[in-house]
Amino acid sequence: QVHLVESGGDLVQPGGSLRLSCAASGSIVFIEVMGWYRQAPGKERELVATITSSGSTNYEDSVKGRFTVSRNSAKKTVYLQMNSLKPEDTAIYYCNAKGVQTPRWYPEVWGQGTLVTVSS
Repeated sequence: QVHLVESGGDLVQPGGSLRLSCAASGSIVFIEVMGWYRQAPGKERELVATITSSGSTNYEDSVKGRFTVSRNSAKKTVYLQMNSLKPEDTAIYYCNAKGVQTPRWYPEVWGQGTLVTVSS
């Protein structure tokens, strides 16, 4: 089995920064895409940022210039550096992995989520 474990969620004031981490475990050979989604209260889950195995990134418009996604493929870890946080960034942030190759192929795996609260 493949597991994704997030960490780094916290309460932070507007304008502050946080760094989320997500570590994948299991007999993983390769992960095609890793990234972050979020779900705010009363809203649907939305993409925040993704990064491919070759380093190509994709960001939701509202986080461009504030958030940076990165990964360490050797450690099978993805990070999300969040700067200039706004109250509207408050959400549960979920780690996501697509195209996970182990002895089995997993098209998609989700983490349990970590809560980010931006409030004064």
